[in-house]
Parts: sequence; C-alpha cells; structure tokens
Amino acid sequence: MRWDRAVLFKLATNDRLEQVVKGLPGGEEQAWRAASRYVAGRTRDEALQVVEAQLALGHEASIDLFGELSTDPDDADRVVDEYLELAKLTTAWLSLDLSHLAVDVDPMGAAGRVARIALALPAGRRLQIGAEDTGRTDRIRECVLEVASRGLGDRLGATVQANLERSPDDIDALAEAGVQIRLVKGAYVERSGAHAYGEPTDVAYLRLAHQLAERGADWSLATHDGRLREAVLLALGKVPVEQLLGIRPDVLADLRERDIATRVYVPYGPAWFRYWLRRVAESRGA
Repeated sequence: MRWDRAVLFKLATNDRLEQVVKGLPGGEEQAWRAASRYVAGRTRDEALQVVEAQLALGHEASIDLFGELSTDPDDADRVVDEYLELAKLTTAWLSLDLSHLAVDVDPMGAAGRVARIALALPAGRRLQIGAEDTGRTDRIRECVLEVASRGLGDRLGATVQANLERSPDDIDALAEAGVQIRLVKGAYVERSGAHAYGEPTDVAYLRLAHQLAERGADWSLATHDGRLREAVLLALGKVPVEQLLGIRPDVLADLRERDIATRVYVPYGPAWFRYWLRRVAESRGA
C-alpha cells in the first residue's frame, strides 16, 4: 500500500482536519464540490433524485444515510426512523453501517433496529450491512446472523472483505443463513488478520468468488478493479456488479449493454466529509 493512501485513510477519521477545512473561508464549499462526485446530496430528497436517475439508466441502487461510531441508542433510534421513511419512498435497497446503530454499546439493541428496518422491506429487497474495521467484524457478523435467524435472511445483505483472512468462514455462515453477500476487496488499513494490499488480496478475492459460486450463494461482485472484475465474469458468468456512485459510470453502462445486472451505492447526508476522504485514499494506487 502506498504511504499516501495510508495517510489519507488516517486523515479520514481525524475530526480536527474536518473542522479545520470547514473553518477556512470557502473551505466547506470547495470540499463539497469535490465530494459531490461521490455523494448524492446532503438531504434525503436530493439522494432520492439520484436514485431515480440511476434507475432510469437501468441500474439498481442501494441508498445509505451517512453515519458511524454512534454511542447513543436514542440517536440510533432516530436513524431507524429515517430508514423506515426510505423504505416507503423508494424501491431501492437500503444500506447502513452497524456502528451507526450503536452496535458498539448496544449489540442486541442494534439487532432489534436492523430487524425493524428489514421487516419494513418485502422479501428479496435487502438491507445491506456495510463492512467496518476488524474490531467490529465479529459484532457485525453476530448481529446479521441474529436477525437472519428471525426469518429475515432474505431481506439482509452483508459485506465481506476479501483482504481479511477470516472471510472464507464468514461467507459460509452468511450464505447458510440466506444472506446476500457483497464481495469487496476491503478498504480499511488493518494491523493484523489481513492479506497484504495488492496481489495477495486479489488472489483471495478470486478464491472467495469461486467459493460463493460453488455454494450457489446470492452474491454480487463489488470492485472497481477492471481486471479482477472481468476475470470473475469470464470464469463465473453474469454475476451482478456493484459500484460506488461517481466512479466509472462508463463501466456500468458497458455492463448493462452486456446484460449484467448493476447496482449503484448512493450515499447522502451531512456527514459526508470522511467518506469523501476515503474515496480519495482509495484512488491512490487502487
């Protein structure tokens, strides 16, 4: 991993940097202009407009209200209310990080909140749970499996990171529970339990893709690495492909012309700054 990429990931979690940038004259608007390539808007209505535009292009969508690291169950309940509104206002899938639902301080409460959102969706329309750093991977898996055990596996999705050494076991457990799996390379800088960035992670990704296919799992291919994507499609057929908003829309158009299902991750909300820096970091050698 290039040093500037690692530094940018570190900066993405630095509250002080965000305060400094937004405190500069014109700083927030300049940052927003750069971020708006990747962010659907700062409000729900703006995001819903972007979702409709993606649907009109033939792509499915997954909509996410920015937020993470919540330690307030009352705030987490308000997040659930927003997702229940989204469930009524769009046919898109929903997406969230469990730390936004206070999973760090209230794991069973977080499971209950996920179940409330999932129950608002028809079978087959999914709530995709995002990947976070390895310090939360056990809690995320336990929460997803707990909610799936309540008969809601067909309304859940989970993100599996190919760079984590534990991912083959996680895939088996999630697929067995009927949870849709979104396979990504992994964006977090981990100190242990992870394959090195580059070829080792790419090889792990290919192995996990074949594992998913052999299991007959419901899964999607979520990477912007064109060589890796095409290798999987050539080997395994028309696997659905997911991409982030603002990154290579020309690729999505080409995939649709090839009759490959596509889905675009559409994030929104006022907490956009960290997400933007992560996208910048991923572009460094990604």
